[in-house]
Amino acid sequence: MTNRIDILFNELSLNNETAVIPFVPISWPSPNQTEEIVEEALNAGAHAIELGVPFSDPLADGATNQLAYQEALKNGANMQELFKIVNNLRNKNVNKPIIAFSYFNPIHSYGLKNFASKAKEVGLDGVIVVDLPPEESEMFSKLCINNDLHQIFLLAPTSTDIRIRNVTEQASGFIYCVSVSGTTGVRENFSQDLIHFVEKIKQHTEVPIVIGFGISSKQHIEFVSKIANGAVVGSAFVESIRANQEGDQYRKITEFIQNLVEVNNE
Repeated sequence: MTNRIDILFNELSLNNETAVIPFVPISWPSPNQTEEIVEEALNAGAHAIELGVPFSDPLADGATNQLAYQEALKNGANMQELFKIVNNLRNKNVNKPIIAFSYFNPIHSYGLKNFASKAKEVGLDGVIVVDLPPEESEMFSKLCINNDLHQIFLLAPTSTDIRIRNVTEQASGFIYCVSVSGTTGVRENFSQDLIHFVEKIKQHTEVPIVIGFGISSKQHIEFVSKIANGAVVGSAFVESIRANQEGDQYRKITEFIQNLVEVNNE
C-alpha cells in the first residue's frame, strides 16, 4: 500500500499547495483530548498531524513544548498511548497522514522491532526521531522500511555537507528542515539564509521538504510556500490550545488552522 505521506505530497504538488502540519503532544492538555484536537485540526483543513511523544529531556524543544511535555507525562503519556490514539483515529476513518515526533529513548525503551511493527498495525505513516542521525540509524531504518513506515530525518542550517548527503541519500516521506539553529518556539521571521539552505538540499534530492521550528502565522506559511512543500506548526498551535482551554477551544482550533490553510486558496 502506498504510504499516505507520499499520496499527500503527490496531490499537493498537482494542486500547487503547501502542506500545513500542526503538532500536538499526546495526552495533552488532558489524557482524552488529543483525538478531538486532531480531528478538529484535520477537519479544519490541516493536511497531516504530528503527534509528539513526551520525553523528560526534550533538548530540541523550546519552553512551550517542554511545559506541554511535562504536563503530558503527568497525564500518563507513553508509547502505548501514542498507538492507542493512532488506532482510535484510524477506526474513526481519519485517513490523513499521522507522524510521530519522538526522541530515541522512548522508542528504544519500547523496543525497535515492537515500535515498527505496532506502527504498521495501527496505521502510523512516519516517525521523526529527533536525536537519531542517519549515521546511527541503519537498524531502525531497515525496520521502518520493512513496515512501510517513513523515517523522516532532520536537517538544520548547521548541517555539514556530509550530513546533508547522508540524509538525502536515505530520505523518504519528506525531509524536516529546521528553520533556524536552536530549539522550537515562535519567531517573527526567517532569514534569507533559510532560502539558500533549502536550495542546497534540493540540489541533492527530490524528496519533499517541510520546514519547522518557529512557524506560527499565515505570513510564515506564505514564505514557506515559495521555497518548500510544507510547514509544521508546533509551538504556536500548542500555545493556541493552552490559551483557549475553556468552552470555545475547538472553535479556536478551527479558526487557527483555517487561517493558515487560506494561503492555498488565494
